Amino acid sequence: MRLALAFLILTGLTPLSANSEVLVVVNQNSSVESLTKSEVVDIFMGRFSTFPNGEKVKVFDLAPKSKLKSEFYAKLVNRTEAQIDAYWARLLFSGRSSPPEKTNSSAQLINELLSTSHGIGYISSQDLTDRLKVVYRFEAF
Repeated sequence: MRLALAFLILTGLTPLSANSEVLVVVNQNSSVESLTKSEVVDIFMGRFSTFPNGEKVKVFDLAPKSKLKSEFYAKLVNRTEAQIDAYWARLLFSGRSSPPEKTNSSAQLINELLSTSHGIGYISSQDLTDRLKVVYRFEAF
């Protein structure tokens, strides 16, 4: 019984696939070349509304219940999607910040980034195109 439970827990925590990693990306025309994990946390958690160079930033997020979204926030701040939603509810209620703009799919997120020179988002490495620039890569578990 314990072995079966352990198997279920582990399979729920596996990465998207053995060959994909989560990448934080911007439009290729962005002047931002790279970000630290701390800077990515500050941007995605609403602490900063600009890139470190002072340029305005527009943050794009995937739709709720996305496997990639869950993996992204687990790697970024070690929080579940429910915890992230509660965090944003508190910030929104207090008027301190607004959550990232939601997109319905990775394809829509990529299209938003391609049409927004100051946008930032996250994708699977399998979705990377030459029109996007990787500014942060998560280390493998």
